[in-house]
Amino acid sequence: MSKPLDAVDYLADPKKHPCPAVCVLFGDEAFLHREALAELRRGVLGAGDGEFSLTVFEGPRAALADVFEELATRAMFGAERRLVVVEDADDFVTRYRPELEDYVARPSPTGALVLQVKSWPSNTRLFKAVDAAGVAIACTAPTAGKLTRWLAAWAKRVHRVELTGAVAELLVEMIGPELGLLDQAVAKLAVASAPGGRISPETVAQMVGTWRAKTTWDMLDAALDGKPRDALTQLDRLLLAGENPIALLAQISASLRRLAAATRLILQTEASGRRPVLGAALEQAGVKRFVLEKSQQQLRRLGRRRGARLYRWLLQTDLALKGDSRLPPRLVLETLLVRLSAAELK
Repeated sequence: MSKPLDAVDYLADPKKHPCPAVCVLFGDEAFLHREALAELRRGVLGAGDGEFSLTVFEGPRAALADVFEELATRAMFGAERRLVVVEDADDFVTRYRPELEDYVARPSPTGALVLQVKSWPSNTRLFKAVDAAGVAIACTAPTAGKLTRWLAAWAKRVHRVELTGAVAELLVEMIGPELGLLDQAVAKLAVASAPGGRISPETVAQMVGTWRAKTTWDMLDAALDGKPRDALTQLDRLLLAGENPIALLAQISASLRRLAAATRLILQTEASGRRPVLGAALEQAGVKRFVLEKSQQQLRRLGRRRGARLYRWLLQTDLALKGDSRLPPRLVLETLLVRLSAAELK
């Protein structure tokens, strides 16, 4: 059994993966669902009048007979096949699983079926049937390292601008791991730049720094500067504005992990009998030069003991926000901010 195709890999070169008779898009990343489906439409229908050969069903109300009828109907105008999409198809798949298993084994030559689902468990016969005769594309957010690489490649291929790794990281830190918002931010930067131009960190800070992003960084800075009241006030503003607690944690985690990594390097250097250099440790941990001075001040105040606890605090906070605690999300984040704001442990 092969591994499902990652949507990021698929979008990097869609022509390498022509749409088969049955394709499943699964996962919770709406941006990747939308972009992958757009590429599948282009691959099956082409341009121009091919769009007349597209039919979209709403999964909860779709009848299998209607879907099969569309798949068996010859394409109109220029397209070679019809494209039939069933959106929100989890319930549809549950209702018609045996029939879909049979269809995957003997699909209609006149149509391509795309099922958009959130869940696609690998222990089902339908999963194995699609794995053998079709393709499943995982529309899930990439990991942190892959996300910045994707963003740089996406900016160059789609928006015709160049992002260095540092700028891509800065955008992810400011906006969070939301691919749709990241795409919008790069599009905004591209409008103000020459085609093929390189985007600078200063341009990102000036053009992308919405009040919410700025407030998030003000909140973290206040906590690391020992100002818990200011930090909690900023948190309150963000939550009242509808910010997701998990997204807020994701935005500040990258900065805190770099401080944690720098602390670990300092402790390892001291354990080996050598004298650590704070700035060098921070740079080795991934802190960029334009925030190096501020990060040195924050790590000095944070101290070795609390710096060494950052990884544990971040893990505890992440698990608590995802259901490991009965505390409300606001209180979970407040606990982390107070820990960051407190005086150095003795």
